[in-house]
Amino acid sequence: MSEYLPKEVLEGLQSARREKLRKKSRLKVRIGEESFVILRYWDGGFALDAEDAPHLRGRVDVYDGSRHLSECLIVASSEEDGEMVYEFKRETRAADSAPRDYVRDEGAPVALIGRS
Repeated sequence: MSEYLPKEVLEGLQSARREKLRKKSRLKVRIGEESFVILRYWDGGFALDAEDAPHLRGRVDVYDGSRHLSECLIVASSEEDGEMVYEFKRETRAADSAPRDYVRDEGAPVALIGRS
């Protein structure tokens, strides 16, 4: 079908698809004080809108709304269909609590109540 549509119509359809993905997505990548909306996200990387995204490289943080998901080392791999594609060199999931150096017992109390 895309063979029969004029170039302007195809470009309009692609920009409308990117805009729909941008409005729907809660995922953002943050580098320093700047943040960019993630259009697509998969195990090996993510894609940003090529018009907005610079050639990012290095350490970035990925957020779902205000929740910190992961800290990543990335490299820009390619640009295709109006999207800038980035690949992870390393992705470390963010934890809600500090890591422990011991194993917690199953029946251990959560907190202690003092006598008054």
